[in-house]
Amino acid sequence: MNSIKTDFLIIGAGMLGLSMAYNIKKINPESSILILEKEDSIGKHSSGRNSGVLHAGIYYKPNTLKAKVCVEGAKRLKKWCLSNKLDVLNCGKIITTQSKNLDNQIDLLVKRGRENGASVEIIKEKELQELCPEAITASGRAIWSPNTSVVNPKNILIKLLENLLSQGIKIIFNSKVLYVNDNEGLLKIGIKDSKENYTVEYGHSFNLSGIHALKIANLFSIKHQYDVLPFKGTYWELDKSSGIQINTNLYPVPDLNVPFLGVHFTPSLEKKVYVGPTAIPALGKENYKLWEKIDPGLFINSFQKMGYMWLSNRNGFRGYATNQLMHFLKPYFLKSAKLIIPKLKNEHLIYSEKVGIRSQLYNNQTRSLEDDFIVQEGIKSTHVLNAISPAFTSGFSLSELIFKEYYSRIN
Repeated sequence: MNSIKTDFLIIGAGMLGLSMAYNIKKINPESSILILEKEDSIGKHSSGRNSGVLHAGIYYKPNTLKAKVCVEGAKRLKKWCLSNKLDVLNCGKIITTQSKNLDNQIDLLVKRGRENGASVEIIKEKELQELCPEAITASGRAIWSPNTSVVNPKNILIKLLENLLSQGIKIIFNSKVLYVNDNEGLLKIGIKDSKENYTVEYGHSFNLSGIHALKIANLFSIKHQYDVLPFKGTYWELDKSSGIQINTNLYPVPDLNVPFLGVHFTPSLEKKVYVGPTAIPALGKENYKLWEKIDPGLFINSFQKMGYMWLSNRNGFRGYATNQLMHFLKPYFLKSAKLIIPKLKNEHLIYSEKVGIRSQLYNNQTRSLEDDFIVQEGIKSTHVLNAISPAFTSGFSLSELIFKEYYSRIN
């Protein structure tokens, strides 16, 4: 059995994992760092499948972890992209109302955004039409966020990994964690399709494995009250022949009781416009295609918990079910999209292979969905749970905060 000794062990080579390695090397340049990744390459899951939107920090309750890291994280990532000659689409974002009774949410979102350090302003119909002629606002008002940008997530991950490897940071692909002794800082891994095993001795380990973070935390004997409820986000693509011009991100005012943003329009660097995503229960943690990697036990557990939230209407869950649960059916999806782009027709939406899965956590004590990042500490380990949006946007800032605040507290 091969043996490796490292100062820092990072489990997961998504945006958070790579950002953590980047920050550790920046703060402690002499330290050794090893990254474990279960796939044969990077970007196969959440980090490589997200919308690419660098969020502006508008939605999040002040003083939450999301609020603390989003604005600065977006600035740092944008600056990093430009310094590494990666394209950034500075297109801004509009948040518009689908009905008049949502107008009061405009003021709440602007207040939140400004408290979080975001640049936001209220615009009227005339300004909305100048920015996005096809869009409407039911209340006569909308929000303009000039600093929202769009990037190519996969290109960022590839370039960031190249940067880390050039600094001597090591990565092992196709690795599976088999055993952990966090008291001794000892971990054993197996390599997919190989009889080769490794023993890793670490000074400190960071569990940044996205939707699998809870499973890894269990191996570390971390006590928690959570279950994973994965939600699938599928997209349609706006047909270029539709004549509808979308040059900025266009979002509806969200239901702030649930952690989903509703059907929106996102321009890409590749000159495409994506419409979505859905937020429907997934049949498994990696259930990207209809019958791919189904986990019946996980789905039954999710169904039971969502059933309770429906019956109790916990956090307004019935509103989510009414407005978003049926979006896997195109007519319902189209109906939601038409609330902000009335000219949209069925034939304007063409099939897209773009799909991601949200690693949403459910709190078994409060019986509700968790809306913030969750960080839990082990003996020689730190675990980031519920790494949902804006985790990609916030990667540099969130990982630095975790390293400085959580790691330093137990070391």
